[in-house]
This record gives sequence, C-alpha cells and structure tokens, in this order.
Amino acid sequence: MFDRKVFYTLVSSAVVSGFIVICTLGQTLHYQKSEAKGERMVKKLPEAEYVVREYDGKLGVFRGNSNTPYRVVEYDASLLSEYDRSQLVQGISLETEAELDTYLEDIIT
Repeated sequence: MFDRKVFYTLVSSAVVSGFIVICTLGQTLHYQKSEAKGERMVKKLPEAEYVVREYDGKLGVFRGNSNTPYRVVEYDASLLSEYDRSQLVQGISLETEAELDTYLEDIIT
C-alpha cells in the first residue's frame, strides 16, 4: 500500500512539474513573439516632419533631423511654463504642418 502512494505521489509531481514547464515555455514563446512584433512596429514609425525646439531663446521649427531651423517663431521661450520649456529641450515632434500650426497657436496664446 505504501508503494502505491509513493508511485502516485511521484506521478502527480511529474505531471505538475511538466505542466509548469509547458506553461513557462509557452509564456517565453509568447514574450519573444510580442517583442519581435514590437521591434517591427518601431521600425515602421514615420520620422517626424517637424520638430519644435528652443533656438536662441525663441521657438525654432526644424525639419526632420536638421540642425538649422526651417522657421523661427519670434516668441520669447522664457515666457512659457517650466513644463513647456522642458519639452522644448527634448524637442516636440509633429507630423504635419496642420499639427505644427495648431501646436504653435496653443503654446503662444
């Protein structure tokens, strides 16, 4: 009788261990697929058409990765809130000219 209990205990523990291993492998595979899909999505993101940054104390509008402003908005950047100035240091990316115009109207008024 004791041998039967030991046998069933060992079989049960083997089944539970196998279930844990299979679930772990499934989660690992799911994570790897999600990560690979995320990398593909990042590669597909369009590059920003316009970037607004502070330029000589004013608002500079740059195209793409250019270091020379495409347009300078005559507005004293020091009049902006601390949050807006911190965003300008990082650069605000905008995809269309309509978004650019809306952003500039919102920030200046």
